Amino acid sequence: MKELTGKPMANSLFQGFNIVITVLILVFLGLTLVLVPIRGVPHLWSALDTAEIRFALALSLKTSLISTVLCTLVAVPVAYCLSRYPLPGRPILNVLVNIPLALPPIVSGVCLLMVFGTTPVGHFLTGLGLELIFTVQGIIAAQFFVNLPYMITVMKATMEGVDRRLEFVARTLGCNQWQAFFRVTLPMIRNGLVAALVITWARALGEFGAVLMLAGATRMRTETLPISLYLNLTIGDLDAVMAVATVLMIITTVSLLVFERLGGRRVGRYTGL
Repeated sequence: MKELTGKPMANSLFQGFNIVITVLILVFLGLTLVLVPIRGVPHLWSALDTAEIRFALALSLKTSLISTVLCTLVAVPVAYCLSRYPLPGRPILNVLVNIPLALPPIVSGVCLLMVFGTTPVGHFLTGLGLELIFTVQGIIAAQFFVNLPYMITVMKATMEGVDRRLEFVARTLGCNQWQAFFRVTLPMIRNGLVAALVITWARALGEFGAVLMLAGATRMRTETLPISLYLNLTIGDLDAVMAVATVLMIITTVSLLVFERLGGRRVGRYTGL
């Protein structure tokens, strides 16, 4: 009887502990995320009216869109291959693909700098007229390298949720593999694909470490929004810092809402979101 009467009290303590911790962390996160917009919103329009911030915003939008398209063109076939074909050593391949996800972005930037610097690969690309060190092309390359593994992971999780038997049925009805993919698989992964596009674009827009290492931080040349935030912070312009941070927070929040709406719940457990 003592054991039975002690259970309600133990359960109440357990639930109370969890609720208190949850409330405290939510209050902490709320304060952290709200204080920046409160400081940044009053200076938002004046910051966007400057040539520097407009340049950074335009460059961020251009490079992030290009890198997201490139990620999509590569991630979809790679994810299909990893989710459908019985490749030898597939666990090792999965680990290899996901290594950039675990690396700090600044380390990824150092790796890219080593590859595209004074190496045969770098000299070959330079001979083709493709300069990646301290250029806009370098920004795109850094965003692509950092975000490609993430998009592959999202698309792989999405494709694994599609019943393969539907593809086999389509092929028995006369479709080849191309037709089965575009008529059956692609429509069924549409929401996951759009969600991956949105969140990959948002991540590319906010990429800093790898971009800094490969493309540098030159005003009005390789100045994306995160680089602009960093440069303004170094000179103590906190109003511009808060305004840029507010823009990035708004974009990130909207992107996460779209991601959740279009399939984030289903693939989030594979991606950490």
